[in-house]
Amino acid sequence: MTTPSTPNAMSTAISWLLNLATRMLANSLNMPAPLVYSTGIFVYAQVQAVEHRAARKLCPVRLLRWLREMVRRP
Repeated sequence: MTTPSTPNAMSTAISWLLNLATRMLANSLNMPAPLVYSTGIFVYAQVQAVEHRAARKLCPVRLLRWLREMVRRP
């Protein structure tokens, strides 16, 4: 017999596992868990910013304009 998995139960399980993983990482690094959590958020924000800048520079329209400008230059 299978029991239906509710979204709330899945969310609770994921939250519990994330909390456990954070505490285990903090324990292995000898750091407080809130510091590990805050550091993770900071790293995530920095990676998002770098990816956003890279995506903006690699935009196909921008690359096409740059290529046309390079071809037109004597």
